[in-house]
Amino acid sequence: MKRCVWAEQKDMHEYHDTEWGVPVHDDRVLFEFLLLEGVQAGLSWSTVLKKRANYRKVFDGFDPKKVAAYDDKKVAELLNNPGIIRNKLKVRSAIRNAKAFLAIQEKFGSFDKYMWSFVENKPIVNEFRNADEVPARTELSDKISNDLKKRGMSFVGSTIIYAFMQATGLVNDHETCCPRWKTCQNYS
Repeated sequence: MKRCVWAEQKDMHEYHDTEWGVPVHDDRVLFEFLLLEGVQAGLSWSTVLKKRANYRKVFDGFDPKKVAAYDDKKVAELLNNPGIIRNKLKVRSAIRNAKAFLAIQEKFGSFDKYMWSFVENKPIVNEFRNADEVPARTELSDKISNDLKKRGMSFVGSTIIYAFMQATGLVNDHETCCPRWKTCQNYS
């Protein structure tokens, strides 16, 4: 199978072939990707994926209500856990973002409704033939990033948000030669 260039490494195959670019409408999964994309800042996605199972365990299955309630004792526990990226700013950001996430859910009915409204509830399908054409950010990711920041989130810069959009299927950036480009268009 001819995969997208970024997924040629064997440790990226399963993620690429089963998750990346598939439209996500589950708030818990959206929160997971939002947190993990923020954690990835400055690191490789492969590094984050290797720690994902432990993140799920120590961040209570990415339950935003539980994460929003974390206190200093829990922060210290997380910062001593070698199974995650032990960056104090990123751990504190997860808590702050969980609180903002809950406020967005309250205002819009769900985080899903909020996020998908930016793309009129339909994935943007790009037709990039190679990785060099794929942008790191767009005007839309700028807009979403700015809105999330206004709502109190951090580690949600435009590049992080564009990666989040790609991962959760808000945008289909599989290369057109990749079979997943067509497959992801069949999901709703």
